[in-house]
Amino acid sequence: MLWSVSICFISLVFLGMLSFILFWTGVYFMLSEYTIFIEWEVVNLHSTGIVMTLLLDWMSLIFMSFVLLISSLVIYYSKEYMSGDYNINRFILLVLMFVTSMMLLIISPNLISILLGWDGLGLVSYCLVIYYQNVKSYNAGMITALSNRVGDVALLMAIAWMFNFGSFNYIYYLEAMKGSLEMTVIGALVVLAAMTKSAQIPFSAWLPAAMAAPTPVSALVHSSTLVTAGVYLLVRFSPAISFTWISDWLLLISGLTMFMAGLGANFEFDLKKIIALSTLSQLGLMMSILSLGFYKLAYFHLLTHALFKALLFMCAGAVIHNMKDSQDIRNMGSLVMQMPYTTACLNVANMALCGVPFLAGFYSKDLILEMASLSFLNMIGFFLFFFSTGLTMCYTMRLVYYSMSGLFNASVCHPMNDEGHIMLKGMSGLLIMSVIGGSIMSWVLFPTPSMVCLPFYLKTLALSVSILGGWVGYQMNQLSLGDNLMSMKYYNQIVFSGSMWFMPYISTYGVSSGPLISGSCLIKSMDQGWSENLGGQGIYFSLLKLSQISQALQNNNLKIYLMTFVFWLVFMFMFINL
Repeated sequence: MLWSVSICFISLVFLGMLSFILFWTGVYFMLSEYTIFIEWEVVNLHSTGIVMTLLLDWMSLIFMSFVLLISSLVIYYSKEYMSGDYNINRFILLVLMFVTSMMLLIISPNLISILLGWDGLGLVSYCLVIYYQNVKSYNAGMITALSNRVGDVALLMAIAWMFNFGSFNYIYYLEAMKGSLEMTVIGALVVLAAMTKSAQIPFSAWLPAAMAAPTPVSALVHSSTLVTAGVYLLVRFSPAISFTWISDWLLLISGLTMFMAGLGANFEFDLKKIIALSTLSQLGLMMSILSLGFYKLAYFHLLTHALFKALLFMCAGAVIHNMKDSQDIRNMGSLVMQMPYTTACLNVANMALCGVPFLAGFYSKDLILEMASLSFLNMIGFFLFFFSTGLTMCYTMRLVYYSMSGLFNASVCHPMNDEGHIMLKGMSGLLIMSVIGGSIMSWVLFPTPSMVCLPFYLKTLALSVSILGGWVGYQMNQLSLGDNLMSMKYYNQIVFSGSMWFMPYISTYGVSSGPLISGSCLIKSMDQGWSENLGGQGIYFSLLKLSQISQALQNNNLKIYLMTFVFWLVFMFMFINL
């Protein structure tokens, strides 16, 4: 236990200092337009070199600083949250391996080195999802692994297609080969890989299922590492996919994902799954603005979202910890009276998520909606953007209504308090960043002021939709609590919306189980059946018999065989004459 406490403290200090250094180095690189490109040629195969490449520019350095800041606070938070775990040192080492894989992905402009970090994220995330080792965790880990394997195969095909260029450093070819067939194919494959990692439709089912992992892992995975890897990769690839048919499809899919996640969160009662669906909604928002060509805005929202979403998960973890592992928001109520500091942090994170003015989420989210209003969008895209924003406020007010107002609904857990000092310290760092992080990053990323000129009704539309969504959410929850039979009238619609449009069932029974069962039948009938008899094993036994005959001939004297042969000839001749 002493070793685990020391590794928590060392990780906090080391990662925090490294985060501080990388942030200011990234700001310096941005202001001086400076980039470091490091190459190490591992092997050269037929004029195609396999090169280990590192790209240190302002984008990678600032993103790494945010990942390290959040991971340091999450590891420090885990010291108390996971204190009952006898294998806490194993847990912390897994988290450090996870962060290392993310670092490798961030600084790689080479598809092969990206694949190392990409697969590292997939492998370690599987180990973390099944960490509690029960049936639910195993199922969640399997659907997570299988969904991400689709993206891994797409990335492998993109690597194979990069042979057309003679190098795997995609960053050289984004501008020069823009619009060509090769770059279009590579862009489509990379978008498919990013859709699986960032859980866009139809690969959305694994993200809420991954909530089976410990809460500190959820705070790290769903804020700045695993699910943001796809968005970050598309930020790098944005010149290749902007203003093509790929971006049009991505805009539709990400808009539907944003809408579907916001709608599903309004009918969910699991606290962690509500926050997971809000992550999915924000990922759809990032992908949507990225497909419109504003990659810098997507990167900006990626950073600000990481801050308040990690805080949101850490607050949820503190509540679940005090509720004796109950995650149902219907069991909560009046938490503000018993956990005032935790609920204050939770409310700040919720307001930042909704885009309340002058918090972290406001600077990025409001700018994204204003730039979307300026863009060439049809009515469907415009509706998805703003209606999903209203849904965000709607499920946030629902969460606040169930957890903080009314009476406490779990009397057996009544002695709840804010005495977890280590967890509160970890949350405090992110609380400060959730308040001031958006304005700081706004000044850093957009040092030149720019004015977005819109009519008054469009300028205030985002705020109006948020206020309307919050009011609707509050009124609907009051109505459903006052008359519980009200929801039974629309039972089918509620089940459809609350189950993410039946996507988990389709992913598990339709997509995952079908190929797995057919693969098992093929293995038994072909690989372990006919191909064994007619293929390797059949040839083996035939050659074995022939070699035994040959060995018998070689081990005996030829004279014996000749005498035996003559004897049989004489015997047959005599038998015929008789």
